[in-house]
Amino acid sequence: MEKPSRYVAVFDASVLVPGFLANFLLWLAQTDLFQAKWSPDIHAEWIRNRKKRYDIEVAVSESRRNVMDARFPEALVTDYESLIDSLSIDAKDRHVLAAAIKCGADAIVTTNLKHFPDSELSKYNVVAIHQDDFVLDQIGLTAGSARIIATAIVAHKKSLRKSRTNWKQYFEVISKPGVGLQKTYAEVSSADFRRLIADVIHQGDWLPD
Repeated sequence: MEKPSRYVAVFDASVLVPGFLANFLLWLAQTDLFQAKWSPDIHAEWIRNRKKRYDIEVAVSESRRNVMDARFPEALVTDYESLIDSLSIDAKDRHVLAAAIKCGADAIVTTNLKHFPDSELSKYNVVAIHQDDFVLDQIGLTAGSARIIATAIVAHKKSLRKSRTNWKQYFEVISKPGVGLQKTYAEVSSADFRRLIADVIHQGDWLPD
C-alpha cells in the first residue's frame, strides 16, 4: 500500500504531556500514515507542564525529548519565530500555529480545540483536530490503514514491559477520560478490531524488521 505520508500533523504540547497518550501517538507516527511535527517551543511547553502536573523531573523529560528528536529526525520545526507576532490567536498558542504554517502542516492535533479557532486557522489551510478524531481518521484512511494502526497498537502494548500490562488493562487505560480517546477505545475494542489485533499478533506483523 502506498503510504500517504505527505499529511503533516503538528502535535500540540497538550497531547505530549500525558505519558500514555504521547506514547500512543508516537507509535502511530512510526507507521508513516502521517508526518508528526513539533518545535522547540512545543517541547519546552510539554516539559514544563509535565513537571507542573506530574512532578516529572525536567532532566527526565529532556531525555525523552532527545529520544523523540532522534527517532523522528524530520519532526523538529525551526525558524518559525518571525511568524508568531502576526498571528491573531491567543498569545500562548501562537508558536504552535506558527510552527504549523512554517512546515506546511495540514493539522494541529490538540486536546484544546478552543485555543485554535477555525476562523483563524483556515487562513493558513490548517485545521485543529482532537486526538480522538485524529486517530479515528487514521484507522479509516484507507482499506489497509486499520491493520497498520492495529500493528502500531500491538507494538505499543508490547513496549510496556515494566508495567507488564495485559490487554484488558491496556484497553482500560485507553478508555480513561484523561487520555481523551473514548471514541478510539470504542473502535479498537470492538470484536472486529480485536480479531484484527489477534491476527497481527499471530502473523508477527508487529515485530521490527
